Amino acid sequence: MIKASQFAGQTLAVFGLGRTGISAALSLQAGGATVLAWDDRDEGRQAAEEKGVTLGDLETADWSKIDGLVLSPGVPHHLPKPHWSADLAKQAGVPIICDIEILAREVSAISENNRPKIIAITGTNGKSTTTALIGHILNECGKDAQIGGNIGRGVLDLDRIHSGSYLVIELSSYQLERTFSLRANAAVHLNLSPDHLDRHGDMVGYGGAKKRVFLNQTSEDSAVIGTDDEAGKALLCEMIARKSANVVPISARRSIGSGVFVLGGKLFCTQGKRVEEICDLGKAKALEGQHNWQNAAAAFAAVKSLGLKPRDIAKAILSFPGLSHRMETIGTAGKVRFVNDSKATNADAAQQALNSYDEIFWIAGGVAKEQGIEPLVPLMKNVKKAYLIGEASKSFKRTLTKAKVDHKVSGHLQMAVYCATRDALESGAANPIVLLSPACASFDQFANFEIRGDAFRQHSQQIIDLFEAEMKAKRGEGKKAMAS
Repeated sequence: MIKASQFAGQTLAVFGLGRTGISAALSLQAGGATVLAWDDRDEGRQAAEEKGVTLGDLETADWSKIDGLVLSPGVPHHLPKPHWSADLAKQAGVPIICDIEILAREVSAISENNRPKIIAITGTNGKSTTTALIGHILNECGKDAQIGGNIGRGVLDLDRIHSGSYLVIELSSYQLERTFSLRANAAVHLNLSPDHLDRHGDMVGYGGAKKRVFLNQTSEDSAVIGTDDEAGKALLCEMIARKSANVVPISARRSIGSGVFVLGGKLFCTQGKRVEEICDLGKAKALEGQHNWQNAAAAFAAVKSLGLKPRDIAKAILSFPGLSHRMETIGTAGKVRFVNDSKATNADAAQQALNSYDEIFWIAGGVAKEQGIEPLVPLMKNVKKAYLIGEASKSFKRTLTKAKVDHKVSGHLQMAVYCATRDALESGAANPIVLLSPACASFDQFANFEIRGDAFRQHSQQIIDLFEAEMKAKRGEGKKAMAS
């Protein structure tokens, strides 16, 4: 745990006692702050209290004695409607922050020569894969690196920070809008597409939150910017004009005069006097598809900016094992391959998987985002049949009917997996893929995308095990027949 010593002697309210809220409360308490922690859910309060968090009802608290509100990233302080705790904080003039800001202040208090290096990653899609890949590269190259933030552990739950260490932090727009002091030695902005607009109002607000990843950077730091979307191109121009950091453009679609790019599946760097081929990403089995090429380019650019050797980085990229719930191969039953892409919670993320495979038996649905699956219609040529689950089934059915795509309303994930497997086995397709890439949030049937992905893995593994048992039994019968 990181002790939040910069808040010693202060009184902090903490609302939202999930993973980050509990770690923030414990960090503040360990650092000498008085904590009043609360949650609207009984189970949240109970879980926090069992871990040693001091509870305090914030509705009846004296806010004139509170120095700050640490608000869980998922709880709104402005749009679409401020949570009651945020309203109370505003009325009392109490600043609203998040756990990332607490970490940032702790790092800022350390002398510059003894601070850990911070690599911050944001964007609409690809954040988690890029974060995990950077952490993997650093560890494979012998560095002491930890990953956290919007992936894995809360940042204040990480091990004690020290000189020579690296913190690789995935940042959501929810976290960034409440972060003011963070300085990233390398900051990555991958892409921007419509998401969370209810929280940020519009694309300007959403993009503005994402751009805060470059806040406080200096000419000694690197700003890695994906340029394969219009928002990225505009951001690149803005950052070059700002002259506050060393700007490194990346692309998975075209060559770049001075940056990092992928062509024909090969990763190139043009930051020196010549074009340098880094590695063949076709050999990186966990980085299939053009979107993962962008992730690899971003990871290479970020890590190279910290002084690591290109040859060592390339070797580490090719050994990356992949990320759970993001185009994760579970196994095969005969020719049928099961791919878990549960983290694809919007159409733009699902597009990556649909664009990476042919002969797809696609499981989609949940709580739909604003555009539904309309942007995916051009990719339906790769879909043999779709299996719809959750709240979005009716609206997705209308879209697929209009697009003349064969589909079935399965309702629940288990039924969708069984039906998709049956159809895939009977299809005669050369390389059928049973793909969970929901293009939706999970909250109608599952608490989060991880639990949804785990359920898909369980259902798929049951089928794989059954298929293998049947094949083994047939082989045994064949041997007996030959012996007789």
